[in-house]
Amino acid sequence: MHLILLPKINKVLMFDSTIWLKSNIMLPKGEPCRMVDEGQGVIHDCYAHSILLDIETKELVPLRLNFDTWCSSGALAIDGTLVSTGGFRNGSDTARYLSLGDNSPWREYPGTLANGRWYSTQVTLGDGRFIVFGGRDSPTYEFLPVEGQRNTQPILFPFLVETKDRDENNLYPFVYLSTDGNLFVFANNRSILLDPNTQKTVMEFPVLPGGSRCYPASASSVLLPIVIQPNQEKDKKIQAEVLVCGGAKNDAFFWADRNRPKVFNPANDDCGRIKITESKPEWKIEKMPSPRILGDAIILPTGDVLLLNGAKAGSAGWDDAREPNFTPVMYRTRAAENERFRELEPSKIARMYHSTSALLPDGKVMVAGSNTNNGYLFDAVFPTELRVEKFSPQYLDPTRSKERVQIVADAMTTQLKYGEKVMIQVRSPQFQLDKTKLQVTMYSPPFTTHGISMNQRLVQLGIVDVNSNVFLGIHNIVATGPPSGNIAPPGYYMLFVNFNGVPSVAVWVQIR
Repeated sequence: MHLILLPKINKVLMFDSTIWLKSNIMLPKGEPCRMVDEGQGVIHDCYAHSILLDIETKELVPLRLNFDTWCSSGALAIDGTLVSTGGFRNGSDTARYLSLGDNSPWREYPGTLANGRWYSTQVTLGDGRFIVFGGRDSPTYEFLPVEGQRNTQPILFPFLVETKDRDENNLYPFVYLSTDGNLFVFANNRSILLDPNTQKTVMEFPVLPGGSRCYPASASSVLLPIVIQPNQEKDKKIQAEVLVCGGAKNDAFFWADRNRPKVFNPANDDCGRIKITESKPEWKIEKMPSPRILGDAIILPTGDVLLLNGAKAGSAGWDDAREPNFTPVMYRTRAAENERFRELEPSKIARMYHSTSALLPDGKVMVAGSNTNNGYLFDAVFPTELRVEKFSPQYLDPTRSKERVQIVADAMTTQLKYGEKVMIQVRSPQFQLDKTKLQVTMYSPPFTTHGISMNQRLVQLGIVDVNSNVFLGIHNIVATGPPSGNIAPPGYYMLFVNFNGVPSVAVWVQIR
């Protein structure tokens, strides 16, 4: 399962794979079936392998795919178009595009990539360009060309050769654009800082102990909130920090997938946290309340991190995990080290391999997927999961509704420019909004699959001034916007105003 929230239209795009030649949704009448030749004659595939889901009305729109998207990567372009890369077989070197229009079809370009990209990671640079890293048997990276053109020059990346072990454990590497324009690249248990312009390694970080963290060991990871100070100077350093949680020992896949009988070893129960902009960074290790592999990490509008989904034992792979981790955990990023984890209300649905999640504009989290089976199977140990849920964090408790401000969307510009102030007007029953209890945050919706959320980013703007009750119940906020694309790459963001830890419904803004 791959999932991303598309901006402005507030629809979630989901897609799986074409290789099974079926799903539970047919293509619309009149839509031509996909013609597939598997060597035993032509097969008519009339199933939808991608859909758009309206997050409010639940309306489904089936979309036709031709080239396989299994274990692919993706990101949003500046105009909100989804740009997806790689996949399996005929989709491995494909770039595909989906625009925001209600009836927009996929535009697919096989042969775009110089190397096949299966289990690769796509990252957005500060100028809006994309780089695609890795993939099975592809220890390279490459810049994605403009739509319709082809790239013929992959760049050898020895780091991916060095981090591959017997069971790989370096697929779907965690890649983040740091605030200085360099790229933090994490694979297996190692990480470096790469200059994308010179293609040189700027720094190598200490090894994260405790096992492997990338597919199939499949930890989850986030770039922690980037904080802009009021009246931030353009050239002043802004800190960047990375969190990696869970994973498994480096032989977990061998024991769960290749050994007979299968052995499901315990997943990791730790997190590593590191400040990647420091001159001598070190990992700080913290213990989670429970082990977790195959989970998701979602940054909430408040800057806290929601850890959910996954299993407590085993590995990624078909039927290779056991003990679903039903209990979400809140990681409070600014709390004292021994007070950061808080367990929340458990789910009743196992969300394991191929589960996904997405932050929504109302502050809820959509949770979907889970398929540990090679196909749509409903009589397995963990049946293919087709249900979709919405999880409400504790800030949506009805007793706190009076703390929830409302952004007056018509009173603000949604087109932002780098280095400029952001003017926001909110409606609130509070007589006065305490500046110390306010946050303004911008969230970039990620492309989520296999426990990795590509290009997920939350930027906290510096609040310069608050003018309370300029009209009855109306308050004006002035904030310092992102100084450059290295802080907030160009494109669409959900802008939230949080009061006393309770977020507003977001307004879509675009920065460029």
